[in-house]
Amino acid sequence: MAKILVVEDDDELQDLLKIELTDSHYTVEVAGSGEEALELLEATKFDLILLDVTLPGISGIHVCKTFRDKGNTTPILMLTGNRDINDKTTGLDSGADDYLTKPFDTRELHARLRSLLRRGGAATSNKLSARNITLDIDTRQVTRDGANIKLLPKEFALLQFFLLNPNKCFKAEALLDRVWQSDKAVTLSTVYTTLKTLRDKVSPDDNELIENVHGVGYKLVT
Repeated sequence: MAKILVVEDDDELQDLLKIELTDSHYTVEVAGSGEEALELLEATKFDLILLDVTLPGISGIHVCKTFRDKGNTTPILMLTGNRDINDKTTGLDSGADDYLTKPFDTRELHARLRSLLRRGGAATSNKLSARNITLDIDTRQVTRDGANIKLLPKEFALLQFFLLNPNKCFKAEALLDRVWQSDKAVTLSTVYTTLKTLRDKVSPDDNELIENVHGVGYKLVT
């Protein structure tokens, strides 16, 4: 399923968008500033960017132009609270593909996302795999050599994150931010516990799929 970067500095709207899109089976990462967005775009490939115009520091317009100047063609849907046609024209001229004015109906948001993803040729496969492990996003099933593995919701989300970012190393703090983002009460202890149980389930034969790189972090090795 498509991977979307949501760039929005309003915490409440950011959380709402993450929940809405995740519930629709998109894989979602978020950024709260233009600087953070550009860092994520350097490190990770996305199928679509949902980009607020007004951001602290670097504006959404600047993020869009910088991204396009590097030759990137990922579809960009810009969000704005300004209905002025000049604001929209500036965004489109900077390289945005479409515009959505706040407040918006989620049905319109989804329709525009689907349109841009079709235009951008985003992968529509809802299955992720590595070695003998396959994860089906729609059915929420994980199999090892064809046999079902029962995972708890956060174990599933953590495995999905690793499958979307293979061979990249992440500290526990980064996993906390990316996978448990909307749950402010979770501690690093929970992350380590979930990592342990997930690794035991997907690699019971000690042929580690998710490797602990001592002093660096964890990565899924293909």
